Amino acid sequence: QAARSTRTIVIAGVPAGLLQDDVMADILTIHFQMSRNNGGDVEEVTYPTGNKGVAYITFEDPEVVESVLRKDQHLLQDKRLSRLYPLTVTRYCQHVSSSLIHLISLMP
Repeated sequence: QAARSTRTIVIAGVPAGLLQDDVMADILTIHFQMSRNNGGDVEEVTYPTGNKGVAYITFEDPEVVESVLRKDQHLLQDKRLSRLYPLTVTRYCQHVSSSLIHLISLMP
């Protein structure tokens, strides 16, 4: 089995506070399972996290991570959301997630 971190991506820009956390986790799962988003089978969604607007998605197959990262832009879209939300998708690693979180904390 592949190491969990090689199958995980970090999502920033998740609209916080609009919907219940479990509903938002479902929307993220659907988004990252869709073939049009270069997605695949999602093993787990970690949302909410300790950081506002950040989620972790773990796929069953590490190749899906590469595929998802190749997509130019991820726009979160659902009938329960009032508009499209651009997401920032990065590979999971301790260094990236901490620097990304620092960046997010500086956002207005």
